[in-house]
Amino acid sequence: MKNFALIGAAGYIAPRHLKAIKDTGNNLVAAYDLFDSVGIMDSYFPAANFFTQYELFDRHCTKIRNTENKIDFVSVCTPNYLHDAHTRYGLRLGADVICEKPLVLQEKNIDALEEIEKETGHKAYNILQLRLHDSIVALKEKIDNGPKDHIYDVDLTYITSRGNWYYTSWKGDERKSGGVATNIGVHFYDMLQWVFGAVKRNIVHVKSHDRVAGYLEFEKARVRYFLSINADHLPANAVQGEKRTYRTIMIDGSEFEFSAGFTELHTKSYENILAGKGFRISEARACIHIVNEINNSTPIGLKGDYHPLANIPLCAHPFGW
Repeated sequence: MKNFALIGAAGYIAPRHLKAIKDTGNNLVAAYDLFDSVGIMDSYFPAANFFTQYELFDRHCTKIRNTENKIDFVSVCTPNYLHDAHTRYGLRLGADVICEKPLVLQEKNIDALEEIEKETGHKAYNILQLRLHDSIVALKEKIDNGPKDHIYDVDLTYITSRGNWYYTSWKGDERKSGGVATNIGVHFYDMLQWVFGAVKRNIVHVKSHDRVAGYLEFEKARVRYFLSINADHLPANAVQGEKRTYRTIMIDGSEFEFSAGFTELHTKSYENILAGKGFRISEARACIHIVNEINNSTPIGLKGDYHPLANIPLCAHPFGW
């Protein structure tokens, strides 16, 4: 049994990490968040110590470093712009780290994290869960074993609706979230380069507060993509429920089905990490490079080979920003 600390216990993604820690037979010793809406912990680790002050959390984790309750792993579920700092903290605490995507917002910070790994002798792992999805693993095998000279035509559409709260939260601040491309797209870009090889061209057609559309050319694919958080972009057949979402990938005119199989991917990620097979810092470099190029690009507009939904008229920011 390994002892875990969790940073960001009140966040959206934290329950998946709590479940993964529990499902893999491990123990949560301490958790931290600025907000105290963490009743979900009762379902998993009611005995865990919880802190709303970072200094007291650090004091506790440091005090138990040389006891049987010492922290073996720190799980980072905080806002994107804090991932780098909290990963550094976990490594310097003397623990290995499991960090949500994106590992960092800037590619240059990957090198610095690898240096801290060397200094501390501990390891940082990134959650790149789509690489563990059964359908995507099968797709990669098919592409790897397919014709070596074939270039696939791919359309990726991902619309996950968000209300106006999004723009008030840290997620609506591009300096903290990295924008739509980073916040909802980084794991898709990682999946695409993992399946189709290194990126060769990166063109942005449209980019705004609620969407990003562009063209990516990989070694084995030409990809048109459209990512959006605007519910008005949902087609009639979108999934209905608490959060309306639509995701589809068309490959050479045929739909690639991967709508199911997402619920256990964090547990699979933890199983791999605990078995020494997790995705290390270097594995995150390619997708961070892609989103950095997208975020630093000036959109060219509706020119060339663009996604069909890229021509949806842009709308004003709901708060007029």
